[in-house]
Amino acid sequence: MNPIYERSAPVVTVRGAEPGDAEAVRAIRNHAIEHSTALWTQTPQSPAEGAAWLAAHLERGSAFVAEAEGEVAGFAVYGPWRELDGYRHTVEDSVYVREGRHGLGVGSALLTALIASAREAGHHVMIAGIEAENAASVRLHERFGFQHAGTVREVGTKFGRWLDLTIMRLSLD
Repeated sequence: MNPIYERSAPVVTVRGAEPGDAEAVRAIRNHAIEHSTALWTQTPQSPAEGAAWLAAHLERGSAFVAEAEGEVAGFAVYGPWRELDGYRHTVEDSVYVREGRHGLGVGSALLTALIASAREAGHHVMIAGIEAENAASVRLHERFGFQHAGTVREVGTKFGRWLDLTIMRLSLD
């Protein structure tokens, strides 16, 4: 193939998120809110809301960003699955990749860091709640050993249709 048409995948670097990443993370979240069923809300985050949301994850040490070619190409966080004390060893993950950066290993790099961090923090199980038709996210989680725990039908709505929630779990022990 002619070298001018060849393009190798960019190098992806994952690091702990910082307060200065709030706007890039918010832009990725807002794109998902406006254009996908990954986040079940239709209300974009304001800059203040985005900064506060990220700050809560930074305080726990559970937020990461992936950089590629000088930009934030994605982010991942984990947080409490449920607020009650009995669930304190279970966390839920969220992995988002910037539009145009899918299929380049960004999600895999982020999920690798997220799982390692949750294990190091002593968590027992990681849960993924995925809109059932999001086959790419289901496949990503399956590659990391997440198992299908069930699908709850029509528990959310967006864009004028009912959404099913697939629950996947990974033992961290």
